Amino acid sequence: MGLYKIYVPMSKWALLGFFIAFAIVISCVSSSEFDELYQPKWALDHFIYEGELIKMKLDTYSGAGFSSKSKYLFGKVTLQIKLVGDDSAGTVTAFYMSSDGPYHNEFDFEFLGNTTGEPYLVQTNVYVNGVGNREQRLNLWFDPTKDFHSYSILWNQRQVVFLVDETPVRVHSNLEHKGIPYPRYQAMGVYSSIWNADDWATQGGRVKTNWSHAPFIASYKGFEIKGCECPDTMAAVDNMKRCSSGGDKRYWWDEPTVGELSLHQSHQLLWVRANHMVYDYCSDTTRFPATPVECIHHHH
Repeated sequence: MGLYKIYVPMSKWALLGFFIAFAIVISCVSSSEFDELYQPKWALDHFIYEGELIKMKLDTYSGAGFSSKSKYLFGKVTLQIKLVGDDSAGTVTAFYMSSDGPYHNEFDFEFLGNTTGEPYLVQTNVYVNGVGNREQRLNLWFDPTKDFHSYSILWNQRQVVFLVDETPVRVHSNLEHKGIPYPRYQAMGVYSSIWNADDWATQGGRVKTNWSHAPFIASYKGFEIKGCECPDTMAAVDNMKRCSSGGDKRYWWDEPTVGELSLHQSHQLLWVRANHMVYDYCSDTTRFPATPVECIHHHH
């Protein structure tokens, strides 16, 4: 950080300014370096390092996964991913945030592979207090195997927004005023992995992984986390206080403009839902004869 070089004596005010600046740097991290933010979590021999790129491979031995070194409460996490090319049927590449424990919260992007020429499906899901079953599926307006695209999760006290190339594809709003729990007390790690899920991933599990096409490779770059870093040792309620605006503290994720979609973003989301959504748990009357409560209010 270049902060070590300051040996000159400073007045106590300069010193105070220095420490305040330092404290701000610590709590609002931002980086594009894999090693600064992440570490391989399992199958370390299935990682390929190529300059700024990190590749994870799935073969008959195993898949692979990485995780953030820290946990965060609120902020925005972005990965640029190039998904498995050609025949990716049976494979799943996931990018998600999750807290720990039996009543965990989780925000998922799962990229479901397909046979050559068929579109990748993107499944999103939200777990609150250990309960998921909120799947939505969409196809994309581009081929995600040909190039890198950015996938982001934005999270604050008002909403969770899933974004693809900065276009919102899903919003999960805070409806606590209706008695619906919202994920805002548990710090979350950031994870990505690739694995074989041919029991369900492609066409309901009918199409199996063709191992003659292995290894299946997902490529990553542009690692970015802008958020409130939470020490493991700190109690949830203290993290909550520390990561919330109040008094002199103003965090960008608490700004009103980040608490809801702009008009333009609302229109983008409507366009995605109209043209690219292929499944929404909210309208699956077989699974949910009574419409889930959070679905009723908010299709803007």
